[in-house]
Amino acid sequence: MHAEAYLDKVLEMLVEVRKTQIEPIHKAAELIAASIQQGGILYAFGASHTSMLVQELVYRAGGLILVNPLFAPGLSLDVRPVPMTSEIERLEGYGKVLVRYSGISPKDVIIVASTSGRNAVPIEVAVEAKARGAKLIVLTSLQYSRAVASRHFSGKRLFEIDADIILDNRSVPGDALMEIPGVKAKTGPTSTIMGCAIVNAMVVQAVSILAQAGMDVPVFLSGNLDGGDAHNRFFIDKYKDRLNYL
Repeated sequence: MHAEAYLDKVLEMLVEVRKTQIEPIHKAAELIAASIQQGGILYAFGASHTSMLVQELVYRAGGLILVNPLFAPGLSLDVRPVPMTSEIERLEGYGKVLVRYSGISPKDVIIVASTSGRNAVPIEVAVEAKARGAKLIVLTSLQYSRAVASRHFSGKRLFEIDADIILDNRSVPGDALMEIPGVKAKTGPTSTIMGCAIVNAMVVQAVSILAQAGMDVPVFLSGNLDGGDAHNRFFIDKYKDRLNYL
């Protein structure tokens, strides 16, 4: 019964996201579309499990081709030992280095995701990208973040940075929401499900805006469909000057 209860809660949260976040999702899509039309690109950053949202956005079937990942050494789960990621995400100064070598420019947009919004690296990435003139989209949980203190020297949490758009994944403090009798910690995290739904909705809307403007929108076709490889190669070659992961 707990599995069903978890899925029910996830569905309720998706409905809540649909109600409360659709306006900022549309505004985020407008920023991305405008950037692409002006020769820019969408950058994406997240640490540890939140880096899965970056992978969801980059080089995937149905995804916008004009997305650059900001992958940080030590902040994905292929690191050994994995607990290092928790400590690295708190290192002040590391976010500055990441942005310095990213290629982010004033014509670009960056989405920085962190559910707790308290750790130094995502906060610094947001601050430094904004200082470079890029438009900033923050994806966080306002409820979670307001319940914890910042680990950045500024005392600010991610949602307190001067973002152009704030997207709220509506996750609870601690992320997990299911209580199981006899288990001390809650189980059933939600931030990845909500985050993926939000960023995909944002991309779908950006693609729609670009299509309405008459652009041949570069969207990845599954390589497992006939013609997919040729389709993707065409757009990658066309936009290789904007893609930093080739």
